[in-house]
Amino acid sequence: MSTVVLPGSFDPFTLGHLDLTRRAAALGHRVIIAVSHNPSKKGLLDLEARTAAITQTLDQEGLSGSVEVRTLPKGLLVDFCRDVEAQAVVRGLRSQLDLAYEEPMARMNHHLAEIDTVFLLTDAAWSHISSSLVREVHALGGDVSDMLPGPSLDALRSAAAVS
Repeated sequence: MSTVVLPGSFDPFTLGHLDLTRRAAALGHRVIIAVSHNPSKKGLLDLEARTAAITQTLDQEGLSGSVEVRTLPKGLLVDFCRDVEAQAVVRGLRSQLDLAYEEPMARMNHHLAEIDTVFLLTDAAWSHISSSLVREVHALGGDVSDMLPGPSLDALRSAAAVS
């Protein structure tokens, strides 16, 4: 069984992320969800809340055997991939804009450590969803319950109540 890393900030972990995780695991991979802090994004949930929500979701979905959640340490993604003996990075693509953003990083990861990136097209049902849009809709009072697994929705509501 090969190991793949699914990196992201997952702030919050959406049903699109869950679908991508399921699909990567269904390909026979051991999946490590690597939760990171992205300093260029204004986040809402701290790393611990995100990691806990993802872990709870995986438990509820019966995925905890083939998928694990880790916090991505500071440094290069390829170094983390080497540490966990991953053969590839998995990334979801919603549109051509995502590909334009992801392609240079994929090429750099291959250049630095010969780590390949596997791109999976996002299911059309989730292609309009991004964590940042979910946060924005939620902050403006919109209903995001059909975009998030229960634990992510709970974490989002808790964080919004505190801020």
